[in-house]
Amino acid sequence: MDMVVNCVAYHDGKKIRDIAIEEISDFVEQPGSLIWLGLYEPDEPLMREVQEEFGLHDLAVEDAYSAHQRAKLEAYGDTLFVVLRTARMEASELDFGETHIFVGARYIVTVRHGASSDYRAVRSRCERTPELLAKGPGFALYAVMDQVIDQYFPIVQELEEQLEALEEGITRSATDADAVEDAYALKAKMMAVRRAVLPVVQICNDIPNYRPLIPEDVRPYFRDISDHALRILEVVDSGREMLGTALTVNLAKISLHHNDVMKRLAGWGAILAIPTMIGGVYGMNFDHMPELHWAFGYPFVLGVMVTACVLVYRKLKRAGWL
Repeated sequence: MDMVVNCVAYHDGKKIRDIAIEEISDFVEQPGSLIWLGLYEPDEPLMREVQEEFGLHDLAVEDAYSAHQRAKLEAYGDTLFVVLRTARMEASELDFGETHIFVGARYIVTVRHGASSDYRAVRSRCERTPELLAKGPGFALYAVMDQVIDQYFPIVQELEEQLEALEEGITRSATDADAVEDAYALKAKMMAVRRAVLPVVQICNDIPNYRPLIPEDVRPYFRDISDHALRILEVVDSGREMLGTALTVNLAKISLHHNDVMKRLAGWGAILAIPTMIGGVYGMNFDHMPELHWAFGYPFVLGVMVTACVLVYRKLKRAGWL
């Protein structure tokens, strides 16, 4: 994929044309202009070129190039630097990426790494409402953040479906040892989603403090993002509680099954102990044994063994041990 996804110049919210990176400096100083640059896993020379065009801070550029950052909001002079964790679910496996966003007085730069969709659709929606895009890069920042957070809703929905399937399997099966491993894997996914989304709430609370990049009429949009993030967190926290309950139930059922097996083994052990004991006594080869020289002694002893075993078996059966 090309490292430069798109670079577009706007004036008063209306698209002028696609431009090359070398042309950015010609547009960015014009009043009412907005430059929207999208990058995907750029190399260091490209990031240095972008830094020169926009005058970005070295530390922010280094973070955006190297990636592997936590979600955060930082200010470098007149530029805001926002890091968001993106996610994508493929074949029931959760894959994370990052989006780094630079916001200045007349520009917004998005740098994507790893699993994430591009923001062409976001840009197209903004272009259809030029009166909102004319509010400046603050509204463009909202549009990108809203896209990132909204992509978590189908992910948490799939996690809920996996949780329901896990609970159904635990309910249907007397014992499911694999459910423990599945439960911990699902819990790890939920924790990863929570760690990615939780900082967004604080970011949305702090962004309105940065004036004039975030105008007064744009701030309510970030409250909407915060509300979406809180809804995702509520679903994840509820799922974690349900997962803990399901895991406890599964472990209890496994423990009960093990106890049942132990009772059965103990019951059969008690039954087998009867002929073992009698056979052991007659195997000591003493001269004076009960009924040793009686013609019916052998079948009599066998009958005693069988009768005793049957009586013990019936008693244990009624007690629920067998």
